[in-house]
Amino acid sequence: MIPTFIGITFLCLLLTTFIKGGPVEQRLAKMKGAEMSEGGGGTDAGSSSAISEDLRKQIEKQFHFDKPLLVRYYIWLVEENIGLSSKSFQYNSKTVYEVISSRFKISLIFGITGFILTYLICIPLGILKALKDGSKMDLGTSLIVFAGYSLPAFSFGMLLKLMFCGSSDFFFDILPATGFVSDSHDQMGFIDRQIDIIKHMALPLCCYVIGNFAVLTILMKNSLLEQISQDYIRTVIARGTGFNVAIWKHSLRNSLIPITTGFGSILTVMFAGSVIIERIFEIPGMGRLSLEAIVTRDYAVFLGILSITSILGMFGQLLSDFCYMLIDPRINFDK
Repeated sequence: MIPTFIGITFLCLLLTTFIKGGPVEQRLAKMKGAEMSEGGGGTDAGSSSAISEDLRKQIEKQFHFDKPLLVRYYIWLVEENIGLSSKSFQYNSKTVYEVISSRFKISLIFGITGFILTYLICIPLGILKALKDGSKMDLGTSLIVFAGYSLPAFSFGMLLKLMFCGSSDFFFDILPATGFVSDSHDQMGFIDRQIDIIKHMALPLCCYVIGNFAVLTILMKNSLLEQISQDYIRTVIARGTGFNVAIWKHSLRNSLIPITTGFGSILTVMFAGSVIIERIFEIPGMGRLSLEAIVTRDYAVFLGILSITSILGMFGQLLSDFCYMLIDPRINFDK
């Protein structure tokens, strides 16, 4: 994990050195623009060049661009606490930690809720489809699942807004179209505040869940069907054990093994976020923050998000391996 983390972050820091339009260039452009506006739209070219050179050296020192790459990486990794205590260029010189924490709560709520809903719906539905394989119920749910999966997230989001947010006289006006809370949220009582959040979360959550809905449902179904067709299930049934006991006691546990690959993502759901969904519903989440950091060349925020998600992602892989060991007794890492 340690060399992987160092490789990821060092490579990204290296790329920020060669990409044009970084914080130094943007800061100089803003200062030149302000200087030209104060001077009535024109300045002396030689003076402007000399001033820009002085400013460049000062700004390069501020952002540590005057130091060698390895020194910059050490400052970012150790002195700036993997970039969390460094200053953001775009967000009024706030620290990266302050910028991320302002979006953390919203993405955490969406991430955990979407993760739980996805597994609570898809696993039972996949089991039911496997037990009813080939039935009308199986075919009907497959049609609905794949129709939703084939619909792009932005199209599905716009369709939901059209149907439930009063965008047309032919549909309903029962849910808010944008934002995470209402303008009068702080003046509401405790129960009303929770209802207000639920209303704002309803449509974006549908868009979050539908992306993984079909994959997880069909994966659960096919995994259980594969286990049912195994010889050990026939042996269990031949010994007089009922079909239901063979399914729920033996097949189900083994069929959950492929599903555990996603359990580790519970550690990264706090940074979950779709740029498209957050743009459609105007949600100030981590997805929009990441995009804004890249577009505005706010490398401090980008590297801070990258470092945290990399650490959590690698610990998530360890969690998935641990879940494998709990579900499948044949797995023994000591041997």
